[in-house]
Amino acid sequence: MRIDPSQHGWMTAPETVQVMAALGESRFVGGAVRDALLGASVADIDIAVPMPPSEVLARLVAQNIKVIETGMDHGTVTAIAGTHAFEITSLRRDVEADGRHAVIAFTDDWAEDAARRDFTINALYASASGEIFDYATGVEDLIAGKVRFMGDARLRIAEDYLRVLRLFRFHAWYGKGDVDAEGLRAAAEAKDKLKSLSAERIAKEMLRLLEAGNPTPVLRVMAATGILSELLPGALQLPRLERLLEIDADNFSPRDRVLRLAALLPEDGEAAHAAADALKLSNADRTRLEQALSGERIAAHLSAKDARRLLYRIGVARFRDKIWLAWAGAPKGANAIQWRMLLTMADNWQRPRFPLTGLDVMQAGVPEGPEVGRVLAQVEDWWVGGDFASDEGALRDRLRAAIHGA
Repeated sequence: MRIDPSQHGWMTAPETVQVMAALGESRFVGGAVRDALLGASVADIDIAVPMPPSEVLARLVAQNIKVIETGMDHGTVTAIAGTHAFEITSLRRDVEADGRHAVIAFTDDWAEDAARRDFTINALYASASGEIFDYATGVEDLIAGKVRFMGDARLRIAEDYLRVLRLFRFHAWYGKGDVDAEGLRAAAEAKDKLKSLSAERIAKEMLRLLEAGNPTPVLRVMAATGILSELLPGALQLPRLERLLEIDADNFSPRDRVLRLAALLPEDGEAAHAAADALKLSNADRTRLEQALSGERIAAHLSAKDARRLLYRIGVARFRDKIWLAWAGAPKGANAIQWRMLLTMADNWQRPRFPLTGLDVMQAGVPEGPEVGRVLAQVEDWWVGGDFASDEGALRDRLRAAIHGA
């Protein structure tokens, strides 16, 4: 089997040709080869070379190619050609590994480099002309949808405990049928080692897993083996996530990993907070997750007036998240039209401007201080409760009444 470069623009792009020519003997490796064989789009281009990083650096500089010393100690540099980045790694073998970090040595043996990679489908190499080099059963496994460790699964996991999660992530993306039995046993045995990994590494794998077309079968296996409970708190809502995926497919929605995580968690702010802490989510993702799972819940029969009130109070993004979660939590087939109507309302929502400010309250006679905010909020609540119908004149009348009542 080979890859036809004429069918893959990333292989024949001038930048790729320039970098490969500068390196001499080199091969594409890993995900780029795997995805090309599957006919999928290739995002990241990784290159392997049988020379130490110092020589890689010298060759690239000699051809005026910009180089970033990404991880020289681990044999990796990044070449920047045009607008493309190429991660270039010297062939390696492991000298020592503790499950988190590895001591490596450089080699010029392609089979030795392949043997230290995680899965057979990732231990695939291709020359610039498209010739495939497979040192195990990578092509066969890729076609069959088998995600199997290179060699002994326990040894591969002991080298890097993150491979427990990578097994499930790669099976969710590329696997067919059951998770590989040997790999599953090894992963289950090593589940208590996950606590030794950084939250950032765990989060990256979990979020990528949630972006798969249908991650729920794999998540169910992870739950059954006790691996999922090592990562996320609370009683997880797998049926709700499964339903959300069905709704996504019916509505041609994009794969939203944060929303999928929210669907998986119990619907309360504490669970969201705990999950965000456990995964060390970005501030933006943390806020979104917590807001989606806390506060007012939405029902399909929500009136248009109440929907507008809620949109004004919580904003379009949070409103939409709550709609998707409520829909996923509702009985299958119920109220689909109403849910879609609420989403359409959110898409067309134009937030009305409340015309009064704190200055208006003070000019009406309220001294500067906390009372200004209280009175302003009271008038705004009255305006929102009236479906935003009152004009500025009516609001000023209401302001005077509120001050008098105070």
